[in-house]
Order: sequence, then C-alpha cells, then structure tokens
Amino acid sequence: MKPKILVLTCTYCSYAGADMAGVSKIQYPPSAYIVRLICSGREEALFALEALREGFDGVLFTGCHIPYDCHFISGNFKARARVALLKKLLSQLGIEDSRVRLEWISASEGDKFAKVVFEFTRELEEMGSLPKFRKISELGVEEHD
Repeated sequence: MKPKILVLTCTYCSYAGADMAGVSKIQYPPSAYIVRLICSGREEALFALEALREGFDGVLFTGCHIPYDCHFISGNFKARARVALLKKLLSQLGIEDSRVRLEWISASEGDKFAKVVFEFTRELEEMGSLPKFRKISELGVEEHD
C-alpha cells in the first residue's frame, strides 16, 4: 500500500507547479493529497501533527524558492523556520523527522514536483506506516474538575 502524503502548497508557485505536472501529463503517486494555501508562510506545524494523527504517513511542505520568489516577501522564510521546529518536536515525540519534508518548487517545475512526490513516497515506504497516535482518553488519565 502506498503511503498517504499530505502536500501543503503555496498558491503562486508550488500549487502552480503541481498544476504544471498535471497539464504536462507528468504522473506522480495518487496517494498525494494536495491542499492549496495562500502562502507557505501559512503552513503550520499543527496541520502536520493533525495529518499524522489522522493517518497520513508524511507531510510535504512546499513553497516559493528562497530568497526572492515569495509573493508575500517572507512566507518561505517563515515556512523554513516552522518546519525546522516541527522536525525537532517530532524527534522529541519519537517520530522520524523525515516524515516531514520541505521543498521549494516554482510554477514552471512540474517535473520537480512529481520527482519530489515520488522520492518522498519511496522514503515513506521504506519507513513503513506510522503507528496510530493514542488519544488521551486511552491513556487512563482521569479528568479533574
């Protein structure tokens, strides 16, 4: 079974790159679920944590090339900082930080988009499925008023 990947894209560059892959008939694994955000600066760690908790095996953050391609000037720098912190958090939780990846993909790079999704899929296949997160209610913790 192919790993499920959440792909968070910025509107102006990497989503257009994914669209370019489609228009150019460049195939990539159908297990990649693409979500378009206005900017890579809007990509948040909580999106990735929720996706992993809900059964995705990996999260691919994509955005405009650093340093000057971001339409919102510094969104790509924000994304880079957030992904670095997310990777540290995942490591502390005992989850491979390589389940999260950040790539810069421009609107004309449909081939790169497909290549990155294929590579990430292969890496996640080698890691295997992510164990299910346990809910707090399953830990036997009692609620106090």
